[in-house]
Amino acid sequence: MKTDLTNTTSSKVNAALVQARRAIGSPAVGMVLTLVIVTDEANHYDALKAAADASREHPSRILVVIKRPGRSPRERGDSRLDAEVRVGGAEGSGETVLLRLRGELAQHAEAVVLPLLLPDAPVVVWWPVDAPDHPARDPLGALAQRRITDAYAVERPLRELAARAASYAPGDTDLAWTRLTPWRSMLAAALDQARTEVTSAVVESEADNPSAELLARWFADRLRVPVEQVVSAGPVVTAVRLRTAAGDIHIDRPDGPVATLSIPGQPTRTLALRVRSTAELIAEELRRLDPDEAYAAALRAHVTAPAVGHGQPG
Repeated sequence: MKTDLTNTTSSKVNAALVQARRAIGSPAVGMVLTLVIVTDEANHYDALKAAADASREHPSRILVVIKRPGRSPRERGDSRLDAEVRVGGAEGSGETVLLRLRGELAQHAEAVVLPLLLPDAPVVVWWPVDAPDHPARDPLGALAQRRITDAYAVERPLRELAARAASYAPGDTDLAWTRLTPWRSMLAAALDQARTEVTSAVVESEADNPSAELLARWFADRLRVPVEQVVSAGPVVTAVRLRTAAGDIHIDRPDGPVATLSIPGQPTRTLALRVRSTAELIAEELRRLDPDEAYAAALRAHVTAPAVGHGQPG
């Protein structure tokens, strides 16, 4: 069921949600959290599609905040809220509300969002693009237990990571880190099997890749070894090598969804290691809302070896 509201208020949006629920005979008790997406008109469709897919695992009230502050004094003076309420249908058991904030109201999005949050349920705020410098101090970010940014969405991702490290607060995370979960799981399992001391590490990736930078920092923090970064053709992280006295532990994924894992003294294995969709990344983040201490440590760590150019490490 879809309801369009023009020049409306939060209370009228809430009333439309209740009415829509009654019309389809489905209560809101099954929803486990509120996901607030703060984006622009150009990016809201892809972000909403990813969130809707993730909500199949985590039934949610999805609030899409689209700010239109206006450029001219007249546009800025035209302060109003237009909303689109969707319940049932493609949204399944969840609810979706598109909130288009115009003029001065765009500067006070938290006042619109606060009455629409599910009572006694966690709040997650996600900025697919244009994240604030300090997510936890942002008026919308202050409402949330979990704040999600994405360093892939900026022109200078490594500078973005430096800003994230300076402004980090418990509850912050970044999809550049979430993309590393399969890599970190496989590497941790490989180290458990090898049971040998790592003396250095090599991370291969496309240039200025934020996930590769975070992986290198994770090694520097957890293993306390020099980390070399090698530029490859990509996509994303293409290989990791952990050097040990017994030989190299090596994961290689030059392209496609398949990687090979080599551990000294063991046969080479083939592993599934595809690049995951945004919906899968968001679904993973919604599974845990506690502070990610490993991300915080990696974000603040310093790599002890400089990045090098194209080619295979020696």
